[in-house]
Amino acid sequence: MVYENETGYLQALQYIHNTGELRETRNAPTLSTFGIHLKFDIRHSFPLITTKRVFWKGVLHELLWFLRGNTDADELARNNVHIWDGNSSRDFLDSRGLSHYREGDCGPIYGYQWRHFNAPYTGCDNLPPVGVDQSSGHPWPGVDPSSIHPPQGVDQLQQCIDLIRTDPTSRRIFMSAWNPCQLNEMCLPPCHVSYQFYVNAKNELSCMMYQRSGDMFLGVPFNIASTAFLVSILAHMTGKIPGSVCVCIGDAHIYQSHLDAVVEQVSRDPSLYAPPTLRILCDPKERIEDYRFEDFEIVDYVSHPSIRAAMIA
Repeated sequence: MVYENETGYLQALQYIHNTGELRETRNAPTLSTFGIHLKFDIRHSFPLITTKRVFWKGVLHELLWFLRGNTDADELARNNVHIWDGNSSRDFLDSRGLSHYREGDCGPIYGYQWRHFNAPYTGCDNLPPVGVDQSSGHPWPGVDPSSIHPPQGVDQLQQCIDLIRTDPTSRRIFMSAWNPCQLNEMCLPPCHVSYQFYVNAKNELSCMMYQRSGDMFLGVPFNIASTAFLVSILAHMTGKIPGSVCVCIGDAHIYQSHLDAVVEQVSRDPSLYAPPTLRILCDPKERIEDYRFEDFEIVDYVSHPSIRAAMIA
């Protein structure tokens, strides 16, 4: 079954709440089911959940951080985004055997794998540069050639951009954050592990994102919006039209401590407020890492009040 748009997301929450298996897991008890498929049409609106307030500024700051290949949680904290603080704290890093990292160093997580897949990781203060043209091996204009030092890994994101531009019917427009060779170097193995992009005959760009693990109340609305931002940026820079976002979740779960919050959310009417729209205010950019927070505007986002629940690291 495919759960479509916000109504479908609420139906999926209700289904897991009603039928999920109670499981003792690494960090807390959950109600869990295996295999949930969500789909959002982003041709005319942007999929920010309206039955509670979503911190979209945090979503966007984190995505731009990924796009630059950054792994330093302190940079996010400077923008008042603290979602990685718990997983990059001194205690948590030490518990993962990463006592040689400074506090705030997340290891070779999402953005590093997107831009430097499997390159040796030497810390968040010594990252390889982004901005290398993978097809020619030459740096982009404005990148100091002396700063390019192999090995830099595989720039999967740039490869996807190139394929969307030059071979849009390819079945290989694919990006993975799951790298078994470096999982033990990450503060947290990736939850949203792969992205496949698809361009249809109407020039619409869509994405299928697979999540091995999904915190349905707190994390998944964030992940939906993040994927929609990514598709919108890629469409903007390649001359495509945003199409749809599909999110497939393996272990789809509700933390036991979030159950009351879920009951509150599913009681709310998703039709009360229309979804917002996204405006990208700049001209298309050649390099995806050059997009900045100020280039984006969310228009007419009205929602039910926030529902507070503790993030579980």
